[in-house]
Amino acid sequence: MACHATHCQSCGADVRAVRQRRRRRYDHVDIPPFVPHVTRVELHGGRCPGCSKRFTAEPPAGMAPGTPFGTNIHAFLAYLHHSHHVGFARLARLMRELFGLAIFEGAIANAFKRLAEPLAAVRRSIRERLRAAAVIASDETTSRIDGVTHRHRVFVADDAVLHEIAPRRAKTVAEAVLGERRPEVWISDRYAGQQNLATAQQICLAHVLRDVRFAADGGDTVTAPQLTRLLQWTIQVGRRRHELADSTLRTYRGKAERWLDDLVAKPAPHPAGRELQALIKAWRSTFFVFLEDRRVPATNNESEREVRPSVVFRKVTGGFRSPWGAEIHAGYRSLTSTAARTGQTAFDAIRDLVADALPTRSRTATAPTT
Repeated sequence: MACHATHCQSCGADVRAVRQRRRRRYDHVDIPPFVPHVTRVELHGGRCPGCSKRFTAEPPAGMAPGTPFGTNIHAFLAYLHHSHHVGFARLARLMRELFGLAIFEGAIANAFKRLAEPLAAVRRSIRERLRAAAVIASDETTSRIDGVTHRHRVFVADDAVLHEIAPRRAKTVAEAVLGERRPEVWISDRYAGQQNLATAQQICLAHVLRDVRFAADGGDTVTAPQLTRLLQWTIQVGRRRHELADSTLRTYRGKAERWLDDLVAKPAPHPAGRELQALIKAWRSTFFVFLEDRRVPATNNESEREVRPSVVFRKVTGGFRSPWGAEIHAGYRSLTSTAARTGQTAFDAIRDLVADALPTRSRTATAPTT
């Protein structure tokens, strides 16, 4: 928008006839008013002269009778609820006050139920991709369904993220996800239900460091400080593996193993130090897999980041009222987290799913009447 002066700010003289040039330029950004786009569809018909049966016109593509809500409304509701933890009552209020749409909580629930089968199909596809992965990381948290505690588990591979909500914490949940397949490396904490699921195991060194700091806070001044330095050093080596040759990594691995030998052999005067030595003896074969396999991280932080939004969802909303709500959340998180690995936003991912599975708007429709 080009604006020309009409008068001088100093003396008030008329300057409209004076040649003017640009003295300043800036952007002004705003959002247009949110107005629902309503298309009234009228299906005409009559009686066939040939067979005397009644006939009715076919509805426009993507505008079949049923729900009046279009693709963007379905996607927007799912996005706000599962990505931003907006509860049903607040969603209904937001749609009414922001868009002028009277959508009640029951209608929101029905909108989510329409996504159940498409999201279930997405999870089946992601599960097959996960089973083909060589390296899988996993973490878990609690979830609530109708007041009962369940376990929310996430499985992360390079090109797939799968969320599962199950009543139990047992190892059988991971085994059911994997089927007959077994990856080469499994990355997790030291919970028993996460063990012996792959050929090799890398435990999360960040979890080990927490135990080490706990021992140091408890009074151990011998084993804990040395183990802290060792683990921090190896994690730093892992972060710059792309700069190091394979022979250098093998050398560092040998140095780390000798360091562990010294820690185990040295007498620990404090009980917390002796517990750390027992931890080293039990788990040392799972400490440094990442120093010989460049695909493997030293920590399980990626899985923890994937499960954190669901933790926030539980704390904000209190959990789920029904099992189908939990299944939809697991499907949504699987879809959007997997899409994010290719650079796609959560809203674009859910909108594409709705457009493909539940087309509610014609892409070739002419200007509607309102």
